[in-house]
Formats: sequence, structure tokens, C-alpha cells
Amino acid sequence: MIGMSFLTERLFQWIKSSHIHALRVAHSTPNGETPLSIFFRVIMSTYRDKLRYIVNGGPPERGIPDRVRSEIRAREATSERLIGWVQLALVLFFSTLYAIAPRAEGSSGFNFVPIALGTYFLFTVLRLVLSYRFELPRWYLLVSIGVDMALLVGLIFSFHIQYGQHPTFYLKTPTLMYVFIFIGLRALRFDPRFVLTTGLVAVAGWLGLVFYAAFADMDQMRVTRNYVEYLTGNTILIGAELDKTMVILAVTVILSVALYRGRSMLFEATRDHAAASDLRRFFAPEVAASITEAHQELQAGEGSQREAAILYADIRSFTATSAVLPPETVLAVLAEYQNLASEIINQEGGRIDKFLGDGILATFGAVHPSATYAADALRAASRLVEGVSSEQGRFLNAGWPGPLRIGTAVAAGPVTVGVIGSKNRLEFTVIGDAVNRAAKLEDANKTQKTAALTDRSTWDLACRQDCSVPMIELRPRSQVAGVSHTVDLVVFAC
Repeated sequence: MIGMSFLTERLFQWIKSSHIHALRVAHSTPNGETPLSIFFRVIMSTYRDKLRYIVNGGPPERGIPDRVRSEIRAREATSERLIGWVQLALVLFFSTLYAIAPRAEGSSGFNFVPIALGTYFLFTVLRLVLSYRFELPRWYLLVSIGVDMALLVGLIFSFHIQYGQHPTFYLKTPTLMYVFIFIGLRALRFDPRFVLTTGLVAVAGWLGLVFYAAFADMDQMRVTRNYVEYLTGNTILIGAELDKTMVILAVTVILSVALYRGRSMLFEATRDHAAASDLRRFFAPEVAASITEAHQELQAGEGSQREAAILYADIRSFTATSAVLPPETVLAVLAEYQNLASEIINQEGGRIDKFLGDGILATFGAVHPSATYAADALRAASRLVEGVSSEQGRFLNAGWPGPLRIGTAVAAGPVTVGVIGSKNRLEFTVIGDAVNRAAKLEDANKTQKTAALTDRSTWDLACRQDCSVPMIELRPRSQVAGVSHTVDLVVFAC
């Protein structure tokens, strides 16, 4: 009753909203159509769209990216394999039960059960094997539903032959309850069309059995209104058979509506899952997780302060060289360089905050706390310079006209990690003096004729964290553009 009241309420809301929409269109259309004709045209169009929506089994697939659609199809294929395994388990269970259970008394005719179970076992195995070889087409799934119902209806029909009774005999069999197993199995796919089809085929099959029992012996019509006579004799109580039919229909419709709503949620969840996976390609895994798993909507201004190290890296003469190269060559070189840099930075425990054209801003200890953030950053910077030098062939093959050189720098200190931006456009980043110092130190590589720089305070901190990168030169009291005081520079790569 709760399910039926829910369906009635949803139907009423749908009709009400459709009529309101039709009235609005009728009053706002300036052409020569009468408001009444416009009203009925909009109503019919709305009903037609809703019917198409239901027949399609859920939300339309247009507007859904191909990769999301492929993931949905992959999940449906997995569901079909699950259905096949459950069907195989059921047929084996019932076969075992049939083999060990005592035979019912009164059986004198031919027993169709072993043949039916054997045939269905072979069909289930074939269906399961095919589901692993390719995606089962819809027509095959419909055939499978027909086979399921044919097995059930055939078994029920065979009982009056097996026991030598009037066809009304099989209307009392509890085997009809198995129809709910087949309907429930189709729910595993999360597609209401197949549940609805299974229920309607089951109703059609049962009504066929009822009509055959009612009209098989026209000389002795076996219809009664006496409930006791119905239970104890070979007679038909039309109300009882209608009750069974209505129960099958009600379960089918309620389950279809639930799956219809669930399929919409499946589409949205799959789309969100794909978006979350893409997010992990734009942000560090920890940052992406903090965004997708946040209990509340993120707002600009949320953040925390942490001790961290910042690494800046930049390609030398990139702007001038890229200006004379084809765009695809420039992007190919950048891809090779950024793949190399990302691998090294991640191996040393860092996280790339953003790609700045040919530049890279990476953090150590900012996204997740680290006891060796300064040492990790220096190792990453040193390895990055060495890696670029040893992998020149990759850049030449990508189209770079000469040796690719980079400059990098590291600065450590307190930084603020959090969300900045407006209410409509947010960005997860780090800000603080260490970020500014790293950028200025990296730029100082050009005047210092070096490849990797840091300041003395960052170097001393890294040494306390067991840094193994050797110092090449200490340049005390150096001038750095943008810094008001002199800086003790440490060169660890030339």
C-alpha cells in the first residue's frame, strides 16, 4: 500500500507539473493556434517524452561523455555476469534439492522436471560463457527472459499431466512464487526495462495458464465462487487468480520505479566518479580526496598553516625557442619534461601544486605533513637537474632544437595551504614567504649562472633532516632581485 500510494503521489505530481507547463506555453504562444490546441499538444508531447524516458530505462545517454557511457556499459556487463552466476547457482541448488528430496506422492505421468532443469542448466552455462566473451545484446537478454518464463510456465503446466489431474490443479502449485526470483534477478542490472519485461511476461504466462485451465474442458466449467471448494477441488476462483496477477504486477511496478530512480542515481554517480578520477589528474591525490570527500562545501578562505618546502623549476630560453617551433612540438616537449619532473617529484614525496607554462611549482610537506620536507625538496631538485641532463634524447626526439636546460630553487618555511578564489571559481594552492623566496631564488639562477639554488637557512634545515645532497658552493651575502636584504646562497647544481 505504501508503494502504491507513492506511485500515485508521483503520478499526480507529474500530471500536475505537465499541465502547468502546458498552460504556460498556451498563454505565451503568439501564433494562430488556439490555447486549447496548444495545451493538448504540449500535454501529448510531455507524455511522449516521459514514455520514451521510461522505455529507455532511465536518463537519456545524450550529453553523457563517451568514457562515462563506456563505464556504465562495463558495469552493466558485470551485472549480467553476476546474474548468470546467480542463475547457475540457483539451478544447481534446485537440481540438488530435487535429487535428494523425497518424491511427491501421486505422480503417475511423465516427469518433465529433470529435462527442464537440464535444458535450463545448459542455457545458463551458454549465457554465462557468452557474457565473458562480449557484451550481450538486448535481444539476447529478452530471449533469456523468455526462456526463464518459458521454463517456469512449462513446469507449472506439466504438473497436471504428471499427476493426471484437470489443468486447474496446477493453479494451486507454489512454484509460481519462483517468478519473484526471476524478477529480482533482473534488478541486479539496475535497468527497469528488463524488470518490467520480466514481470509482464510472467503475468502474460500466468494469465495464459488461467485461461487454459478455465476453457480446457468447456463441458465441465471449473469456475467457482466458493473459497473452500476452490482450495479443496479442481476449480477456479477468478478473484484468487486476479490477486496473484495483481501481486506480480505490483511488485514489478514498484521494483521498476525504484530501479528507474536508482538508474538515474547510477548515471549521476558514474559521472561524479569519472569527474573525481579526472580531478586526481589535476591535483595531488590528497588534495583531490579533500575536495571530493569534504563533508561540507568548500569555501574560499579555508586553510591551515604548515611548515613546508617549495620547489620552483623553469626551462631556460623557453619563450624565445618556442616562438619559432610548431605548437604541437612545443606541447610534445613540455609533456616529456613534465612527465619526467612529475615522476621525480612524486618519488621524493612532493606534490605538484601547478604547472606554470614551462614552470613547475611543487610542495613538500604542505599537502601532508613530513619530517624531512626540506631534504626531500633538495633531493628532488638535484635529481631533476640530473634527470633533464641525462634525458636530452627524449627532448631532441620530441623536436627541441638543442640542449634543454632548466633552473630550479628550493625555499622552506611556514606556508598557508588552502582554498582561495571567489564563490564561483576556487583554487587550492599554497601562499607564503617561502613561495615567494623560491620563485626569486629560481630567477637568481640566471644571474648566478647556476642550475639549482637555495638559501642558507633552508640548507641548514635540510642538513638537520639528513640531506645527502652535496654543496657545490656557498655564496654569502648575495644580491637577489626582489629581496631587500642580502642572501647567503647555496649552489647544489650547476
